[in-house]
Amino acid sequence: MKRHVALIGFMAAGKSTIGKRLARKLGVAFFDSDELVVREHGTISEIFYNEGEAAFRGYEHAAISHAIEEGEPGVLSLGGGATTYEPTQVLLKKRTYRIFIKVTPELAFERLRHSRAVRPLIGPTPTLARIKELYVKRMPLYAHADHVVEADQLSTAKVVENILEWMHKKKIEW
Repeated sequence: MKRHVALIGFMAAGKSTIGKRLARKLGVAFFDSDELVVREHGTISEIFYNEGEAAFRGYEHAAISHAIEEGEPGVLSLGGGATTYEPTQVLLKKRTYRIFIKVTPELAFERLRHSRAVRPLIGPTPTLARIKELYVKRMPLYAHADHVVEADQLSTAKVVENILEWMHKKKIEW
């Protein structure tokens, strides 16, 4: 069975940008789990505020599952907390190659400080302390990835190249 490539990692790691470019290089579909959830259920902030994180994780899992089950394998960009939901962890392990796009909490903080997007788990004004706290909690979940790309000092093109080289070495072809 062919597997999807799932990009996992902390918020603001660049997963969506990398995923779009990787999908284009591979000639496959691209799916962004956050975009899929927003399309069906409204903004992430609204879902967190009105229904809570558990509801969001359920919607996120359903969107990821649907993307994986429908059609040919593609590239999935997952929200930073997708791997915190056990059913999603199980699905990703069985049906995807998990690529961890690793950035430091400091780089994530710099990117988030300049973002207009409100991230419910860090609030409208992110602090490095809050980002580090969340990062430390999630790091063990990201560590289960099939491949890790240390992306702090790499351009998007270099990250994509790293992933393609890994896929070639592992003889992953579509």
